[in-house]
Amino acid sequence: MERKKRSIPKLQDVYQADVLVAGKDRYSFYKRGSAEPLFFHPNSATYRLRRMGKGEVDPLVAATELMRGDSFLDCTLGLGSDAIIAASIVGADGRVEGIEADAVVAFLTEVGLCRFPIDFPLLQDAMARVEVIHSEAVSFLKSCRSNSRDVVFLDPMFTTPIEEASNFEVLREVGADFHVTEEWVTEALRVCRRRVVLKDHYESPVFERFGFVQQIRPYTKVHYGVLEK
Repeated sequence: MERKKRSIPKLQDVYQADVLVAGKDRYSFYKRGSAEPLFFHPNSATYRLRRMGKGEVDPLVAATELMRGDSFLDCTLGLGSDAIIAASIVGADGRVEGIEADAVVAFLTEVGLCRFPIDFPLLQDAMARVEVIHSEAVSFLKSCRSNSRDVVFLDPMFTTPIEEASNFEVLREVGADFHVTEEWVTEALRVCRRRVVLKDHYESPVFERFGFVQQIRPYTKVHYGVLEK
């Protein structure tokens, strides 16, 4: 539909629907009832890659122990920040797949990974190597062969909101909301060759509930947990 200079609230009211705006430089999604749009941006991947370039070890890389040529399956892709970091490590000989259950988020991320304008070759190369898969995580895992991915990664929406991560609040409103289940962990462990890695709030009960070895990170609310094959 042509916008005809109508405001987003007006369009939402006229069509009684969410609105996806095809703008000059990006797609922006406005969910009914939300004042802020959701659009693709590499977010933390940009400064994380710059830090890695200076010799710092990224916590995701430390938890996953990824190496060049590895295969990495992100079960909760979202806007793809962690998948981008993984792609930068595994390189052109590796493979990074990201599962996203919400159709809109999957669309925004798939297009954004290919088209986001930024003068940072390392970031562009990594984004281009992330494969976006629109699917529900457990269903996709069930379709995978056993021991077919080196690392399987789980990053569900934090049950406890993290104030510093306010840029993810719009994604929280739009994206699919899943909780880690025994079936999910069992399937992830079956599919991985080496380890399943969980990213969650430091106070999350999920680490202990499913036997993840929680990696304590002082002064940060985001922790990683590792479940070895």
